[in-house]
Amino acid sequence: MIKKFFLLSLVVLFFCSNNAAAKVYVDIDSPAFKLIPVAICDFNNQSIDATKKGDAGIQVAEGVKKDLSLTGIFNLLNKKSFLEDKDSVSAVTAEKIRFSDWAAIGADYLLRGQVIQNGSEIIAASYFFDVTRGELIFNKKYRAPAGEIKDIARAMASDIMMALINDEGDFKTEIAFVSKNRLKSDIYSVSYDGSELRKLTGHQSILMTPRWSPDGTFLAFTSFKRGRPEIYLRNLKNGEERRIAAFEGLNLCGNFSPDGKKLLLTLSKDGNEEIYVLEIDSLKLRRLTSNYSIDVSPSWSPDGKKIVFVSNRSGSPQIYIMDADGNSAKRITYEGNYNTSPSWSPRGDRIVYEGLKNNKYQIFSIDEEGNNPLQLTSDASDNESPSWSPSGRQIVYVSQKHSKSKIFIMNSNGTNPRLLYEQNNKMVMTVWSPRFK
Repeated sequence: MIKKFFLLSLVVLFFCSNNAAAKVYVDIDSPAFKLIPVAICDFNNQSIDATKKGDAGIQVAEGVKKDLSLTGIFNLLNKKSFLEDKDSVSAVTAEKIRFSDWAAIGADYLLRGQVIQNGSEIIAASYFFDVTRGELIFNKKYRAPAGEIKDIARAMASDIMMALINDEGDFKTEIAFVSKNRLKSDIYSVSYDGSELRKLTGHQSILMTPRWSPDGTFLAFTSFKRGRPEIYLRNLKNGEERRIAAFEGLNLCGNFSPDGKKLLLTLSKDGNEEIYVLEIDSLKLRRLTSNYSIDVSPSWSPDGKKIVFVSNRSGSPQIYIMDADGNSAKRITYEGNYNTSPSWSPRGDRIVYEGLKNNKYQIFSIDEEGNNPLQLTSDASDNESPSWSPSGRQIVYVSQKHSKSKIFIMNSNGTNPRLLYEQNNKMVMTVWSPRFK
């Protein structure tokens, strides 16, 4: 049955120098949604150092474009299509911008700005406009040490997300995964843009089921470090690590509770695989399921009132939901004879899982009532271990084909898959972190 910080503490300080002209929330969940067309101009560079003239302004603009492109919801217009002339390049007030020129190339929104760079710091000002209304949405300033242009660009991208969809995005996150080299493995994480890899464990053993705590401070996982499966809790800030479950038989790690005080486990200490809940501080254990079948892969709902899990009590692995106390279990998947690895959306509306179809594992989602099932992947690879982003708008998963494994991120409806990371070792069990502060 059982198968096969990041953004360093943000040094960017920003403040509003203007109240937003209007809140503009785009309904990206509408079936009729189309990518949001945004024009991003190179920022006007006012560097004190003449040798750096032009560099910082271009880097900020390109950084914002790169970050927004990762979200899968923006159409970033090619600057070769821009119609502005030399007299309007530096205009940052609505009265001086010819919005008709931007509308003509299909832009709904426009970002312009200025950058001042000296030896020790960078100061950037952003001006974000609604082209259709001809209005300023926000004007903000950002300050950071020299060399931290990436952080400034990311803060701007996050502000654009907040202005348009009332969500800061998933920029300050990481994806953890198990990297396997024969019988030795460890847990690594990679940043949202794939640029930063870090090693989270040093067990060089069989490792399974990594799980982030809700605040990102701890990582729980199963390790065979001592020759048998036991559950560890690692403090990612100071590196301290302790065993919290080492019962006879199987000890498999499930998800943290929304408040971070409890951990779901799958244990076989009483004869077969059942689901338990562990109070992390006291190590008090309580059994939730009691069935002759195998119950595994538990995960809490965002409100902590329900638990999704996998059971073969119907004869094949299927997705079930029960109350947090273990009562009222009900089956929600009926298509396919192998469905597992469920993950509950932070928005509470969908559950994503992997299922076997035409001899390949694919990613599916379904609502908690078992209605409106959707197949999200359908290629020739084995697509496994889906996990939601904190925003609930994207899903990460591992794609295995032949001897290669790759990590992809796609929109929650299966569109716009992008390659996040690949390596020679086999990668399994992806799980998305919370947002880091």
